[in-house]
Order: sequence, then structure tokens, then C-alpha cells
Amino acid sequence: MPPQKPNLRKDLSLLCSILRPTLKPHTASRHAFSILSRPPPNYPGHVPLTGIERTALAVGSAIASLVNPRRGDMIAALGEATAQPYFINALRNRMLSSSTGRRILRDRPRITSTTMSMEMLRTLPENSVGRTYAAWLDREGVSPDTRDAVRYIDDEESAYVMQRYRECHDFYHAVTGLPVYVEGEIGLKAFEFANTGLPMTALSLIAIVRLKSEERARIFRTYLPWAFANGLRSADLINVYWEEELETDVEVLRRRLGIERPPDLREERKRARQKRRLAREAREKVGVDGVVR
Repeated sequence: MPPQKPNLRKDLSLLCSILRPTLKPHTASRHAFSILSRPPPNYPGHVPLTGIERTALAVGSAIASLVNPRRGDMIAALGEATAQPYFINALRNRMLSSSTGRRILRDRPRITSTTMSMEMLRTLPENSVGRTYAAWLDREGVSPDTRDAVRYIDDEESAYVMQRYRECHDFYHAVTGLPVYVEGEIGLKAFEFANTGLPMTALSLIAIVRLKSEERARIFRTYLPWAFANGLRSADLINVYWEEELETDVEVLRRRLGIERPPDLREERKRARQKRRLAREAREKVGVDGVVR
């Protein structure tokens, strides 16, 4: 019999099917995500992390934030390490379910001293949102440019959601009136946790252990009850287009959002200092034997 003409296509197909089980693991390992082999970044500044690296970042930044609550970079890293994949995506979905939230995601506005002129804000009506925001920044000595850029959120759109939350934080301060004291930050973080569900805002409450007994009592008595009640019932603050609310009366915006302003923390602290001073003066008037001098 004459030799059969080989079927090249059939033979190649058979060879590939035989080699495929051995080729696939090799190919997968060549493209595996590891410390030595990272995928390209998904946006400028993005740093992809392995699961082990993300866990280490969360633990390390949590410890550093507790030791020094002024380490804004560590607080930012903690927020990113603990937010994904579920929590930041859930917040993004809440934006997608709102017409205003969808516009924010489409427009991608940023809040910096370049995009939002402080000089212009200071000329707005006294009780407007923009004037209140500028006055709060001036009083606390802070700037909208101090917010760290997001680096560790993998999804590009979710990274913007985190950046937006971060840059709007001072508006939350201004609308609630809470100052940047540790007490004020704890109260606002509790409010944000109830409103956004981001884990970092709850983890920040650990800083309560650093408070003095009087401050801790004030937090538990007044500001935590206010924070959880208002954060749960108010509208999603992530869906507020602050750039379009600058001329709105701040009281009108509070009512629309469902936020009741908490007791003035500055006044609370002032009254506490006065009470301590009066008590000290009273003790100084009394002798060791208990006789009033």
C-alpha cells in the first residue's frame, strides 16, 4: 500500500492536546503575581499588592496609626488596605445608584486649592457651605492639598471613589462643626463609618484609648451617640456634589441631608477647662486642715 499522506493540521492539534497539561502550569507561573513579578499599574501611581503584602500593610499601618494618630500617610494606607475588594466597591455601587453619584463618577472632580479658590470661597455669603468650609480650614490651619493620593486600590474607578471620600473629609468637618482635635476626629470617623461603611473609619475609633478619662466620657456620652444616629439616618455624603453646593445655606444643606449638628466641641472643652480651673482655685483657698483661708 502506498504511504498515507500525513495530515499536518490533525497532527499539530493532537500534539498540542498532549502538551497542553504540561505547558499551562509553566505559562501560569511565568505570569504569576508575586513580589518579583508584578502586573502593570492600572492608573498613575498605582502599586499592585499581593494578598500577603496587603495584610502586612493593614497590620503595620494600623499599629503606626495607633502609636501616632498624626501619621496621615499611615491612616491613608490603612484605609486602602482594608477597603477592598468589598467595602470600596459597595460604596462605588451606592454612587452608581444615585444620579448625582453617577455624575461625580463621570466628571471626576477634585478638591484642591487649585480647583477650589479659597479667595473666592471667602467672598461667599457668611452662612454658605463654601464660606463655612473656608472658615473651617482657616480656623483649623489645614489645607485641601494635604490629602494623600490613592495608591493601593486596584480598580481605577474605585480608587477615585476613595480619593473623593478623602478629599471631601474636610467638608464633613465643616458641615458638622467638629474640629481636628482627637475627640473631633473620633466623632467624625464614627459618623463616617455609619455613613460609608469603610472599615478604616471604625478602626480609627481605637484611638479612644489614648483619650483622657474626661475626654473619653464626653465621647461616649455625647459624640458617639450623635455620630451613629446621624450617620445612619443621613443621606450618602459620598453623593454630595460639593462643588455645586458652595452657595447653599449650610443649615439648608444639613436639613436636606438629615444631619443634626452636634454640640460645639470647642465650647464643651472650654466649659470643662473652666470647671477644672474653678475647682483648682477652690482647693487652693482651703488649707491643709480644711479651714478656709
